[in-house]
Amino acid sequence: MKISALLFFLVTLIATSHANPIRLVTDGAPIHLLRPKSGAAGAKVPQLNCLSWRLAVETYNMRNWNLVPESCEKYVGHYMEGKQYRDDCDAVADIAIKYAKNLTLAGDGKEIWVFDIDETSLSNAPYYARSDVQFGAVPYNDTKFNAWVAEGEAPAIPAVLRLYKTLLSLGIKPVFLSGTKAVYRQIRISNLKKVGYKNWEKLILKGESDHGSAVVYKSNKRTELVEAGYRIVGNIGDQWSDIIGSNVGDRTFKVPDPMYFIG
Repeated sequence: MKISALLFFLVTLIATSHANPIRLVTDGAPIHLLRPKSGAAGAKVPQLNCLSWRLAVETYNMRNWNLVPESCEKYVGHYMEGKQYRDDCDAVADIAIKYAKNLTLAGDGKEIWVFDIDETSLSNAPYYARSDVQFGAVPYNDTKFNAWVAEGEAPAIPAVLRLYKTLLSLGIKPVFLSGTKAVYRQIRISNLKKVGYKNWEKLILKGESDHGSAVVYKSNKRTELVEAGYRIVGNIGDQWSDIIGSNVGDRTFKVPDPMYFIG
């Protein structure tokens, strides 16, 4: 009877372990699946390569790319229009707000926070969702994009608008620094104000005399701000070119954007 009972126990244990993954437990909480059901150690996760591609893009390991891979167009679209993108932006804003609230300000009105506009303060997702754009899987068309900008209908990215409002309440002045052409100034002013960005210290757009890469252009403009006596306590953008170079500020923050690369 004892042998039969032992055999029954072993068979039951084996059967149960196949039906329910065994977990390592510490203080009553599972910490790791011994038999994971996803990733390289288990069943294949659909579009895993697109996840890895986006990670490489966001971490700046992949640079100077021109197009979203055709096979990842739907993945990027689902991400940009889904909850995860909103959650990711909220996570960035939460960290930035916590940092800002812990700053000791001089109170002289010279502390500023630099904001990029496209895919940072305003979202062009309605444009990129079009069938002739396909979330960056189709080559960039300057004429089409500028026509979209001219409509002045880009919505705010809620998490960044929340950061913006918090900074105003703290006495930190926003400065918008964008690669948008200066001819669209009035359109950009109207669009920003319409979605909730009501006040700012400066709105800097790209003039005809501004040359060089995005890094050079934004570095030069930030240097001008510093030379004018401003202190850049924060800097947020969707492209690495927004937050590298010279005079980037005391702290930089990047919101996700897997749709295009500006070097």
